[in-house]
Parts: sequence; structure tokens; C-alpha cells
Amino acid sequence: MDVLLPQSKIDFYQENGFVEIENALTEEEMNELSEFLEEAMTQESNHSVATSVKGESYYKVLNQKVNLWRDHGGMSRYTFHPKLAKMAMKLSGASGIRLFHDHGLWKLPQDSKPTAWHQDFPYWPMTAPGALSVWIPMHDVDEHNGCMMFVPGSHKVGTLRGINLADPQDLYDQIRGTELEKTKPVKVPLKRGSCTFHDGLTFHFAHANQSDEPRRVLAIIYMPDGTIYSGKSHLVTEHAGLEGGQPFGGGLFPLVAKQT
Repeated sequence: MDVLLPQSKIDFYQENGFVEIENALTEEEMNELSEFLEEAMTQESNHSVATSVKGESYYKVLNQKVNLWRDHGGMSRYTFHPKLAKMAMKLSGASGIRLFHDHGLWKLPQDSKPTAWHQDFPYWPMTAPGALSVWIPMHDVDEHNGCMMFVPGSHKVGTLRGINLADPQDLYDQIRGTELEKTKPVKVPLKRGSCTFHDGLTFHFAHANQSDEPRRVLAIIYMPDGTIYSGKSHLVTEHAGLEGGQPFGGGLFPLVAKQT
């Protein structure tokens, strides 16, 4: 078993729907990734897509850009990083893992808003859950500059209605009167080089950025090999040649790890 991912981490993830991995990337890797992410988020895009516009409500929640790897060769080295992909595969229990997409998530200072409680899976065009994300900050994060919170075990509740993060509804309205409503959220501050993985159904939240610098994060979404495309519209499936009811595959959704 990988030193970074003992069985206790896998068990914790499967029980709680999230896990922290300390020192997942080296200082050298973090220096390189930080430089690449800065370039990818600020350069002109040909294939990557900015999903927020300065001055609009969502921009105050997140300055987000999707599929950075398609425009920046350096970013592709981390989006396809075998160590991260292998951890995603082992945590999910899949025999193989594919990329869905990467995205840069900058929470800007001063006029920042929290990222409301939500699940990721309702936004993804997949017929069944199982996909997960890794969340890698470029610097230390805590409550002051936008660290994450998770609700343990919330991935077991199933798929709820999606939340509009620019004008959020209360996710907890959908679970009133259940035991999950009483579950205490867990705050997860991280040191640079560490990361979290979380299931697409896990309730999560990020604090506003009250610091003087952007909170810079790379997130990568993975899905088990064999995941079926639902046919629902999504910006990364446009012009990808996919048909609803068929498994994801091809060059835009490559296999990045498999059991040997």
C-alpha cells in the first residue's frame, strides 16, 4: 500500500465521504504547479473555459476556469499526475479511473463570498454516482482564507437537487428531520502540499476569503472507468462526440489509472 494512502485513509473516505492526504505533493511540485496554474488562469484560452465573469455574482464566489490541461502542457502533467489518479482509484474502489475535468478555483480577496453547502454530483452528466474530486490549494488554507468543510457520511444520503451557487438555496432544507441534519460539519484546514478528496455526493462548503491574496486551488474530478454519460448538457461534453447511455471515453476523458 502506498505510504500516502494507508488502508485507514481508504476506510475513512468510504465511511465519511472525504479524506485529507498530508504532503501529497512535494515542495518542488507545488512550486511548479503554482507557476503553471497562475499562467493557465491568466493566459488567453483556446479550449479551457472560464465559467465566471468579473462583476457577476458567481465571480464573487469563485473565479473558475475549466479544462486548463487542454491549453497548458504543464498543467496536464498535474491533471494526469499518476500519484493523484492512483489515490482516486483506490479511494473509490474502482478498477480504473478516468478524468472528467480539471478546474482552477480562485476565491478572490476583499469582495469574496462563501461557497454554499452543496453536492457536486447534481451538476455532472453521469447516470450513477462514484465520481470524486481532489482539491489542492497552492498555499496554506484555513477559515480565514477559504478552507473547506465537509459533513461526514453525507454522501450516503443520495442525490439531492443542485444549488445555484451564485444565489444559493439552503441545501439543508432537503434533509430536514433526518439524522444527517444533526451531523456536525468538519473543518479541514490544509498545509501547502496537502489535499482533500471528496465524493461527488458529499456536502461541502468553503469559507469566504478574508485575506489580502487570492485563494488559489486546483481541483480535478475523476470518475470510475465505465461511468455512463447521461446525455445531459455540460460544457466539457459539448462537441465530445458522446452519446447518452454510453460510457465516457476517448481523448477528452482518458483513463489515468488502472489496476494492474
